[in-house]
Amino acid sequence: MQQAKAILANTALLNALQLLVHQAGEAIMQVYHTDDFGIETKKDDSPVTKADLDAHYLLIDGLAKLTPNIAIVSEEDPASQAVPQKHNCYWLIDPLDGTKEFINRNGQFTVNLALIENNIPSFGLVSTPIDQTLYWGGKHLGAWRLRDHTLEQLHTQTCHVPMRVVASKSHLNEATRNFIASLGETTLVQAGSSLKLLRIAEGEADIYPRLAPTCEWDTAAAQAVLEGAGGKVTQVDGSPMKYGKTDILNPHFVASS
Repeated sequence: MQQAKAILANTALLNALQLLVHQAGEAIMQVYHTDDFGIETKKDDSPVTKADLDAHYLLIDGLAKLTPNIAIVSEEDPASQAVPQKHNCYWLIDPLDGTKEFINRNGQFTVNLALIENNIPSFGLVSTPIDQTLYWGGKHLGAWRLRDHTLEQLHTQTCHVPMRVVASKSHLNEATRNFIASLGETTLVQAGSSLKLLRIAEGEADIYPRLAPTCEWDTAAAQAVLEGAGGKVTQVDGSPMKYGKTDILNPHFVASS
């Protein structure tokens, strides 16, 4: 957490990182307003667009200048996944989280930038390009949201009755339905990409069970923000999430207030 504290204490660096994530969002929106997204299919059968790649190059170039001593792992650079085996501190980025949402033009996509220290996300920055809202924070460091020039500190809320469950229609598998059923009376909150975790940080939801595949870059930045707001993200058995694994896939997890 030493680097995360140093970033928050360095106003100029924090502002530069916020601007960088904002610029990545602007690059994404430039593609969003065109007719050709340049959609291709990656080896894992997931889609990638010109927006993913434009944001990727902007972020890695900017981070290399701002923090030249910190290595970078990006979803759009498969070779970079070897970085955690040699570095215990590195940036983990998802240049465009929610590519399918982007393609569907529903606005539910984000830019994710996380700092990983000793296998945990110590600091996270998340931008929502559609409205350029910015979230940042980390465990024991607090969490903030900048929206429409208004800065607010974020705090999770005590659980509501009925419990507000974040769930995605596209990932509402049988295991997730059974988990939700075990909670008793609930209402569903819809959100895409890392916005699911942020809804809990904002006090707009109580719990998010994820019993379907995700990758480390999908969750790290928003996990840091949620933890800064007072929430938590654990594996289903209650054990901590671990980052920098040889396998980039996350275990099933539960995020909560």
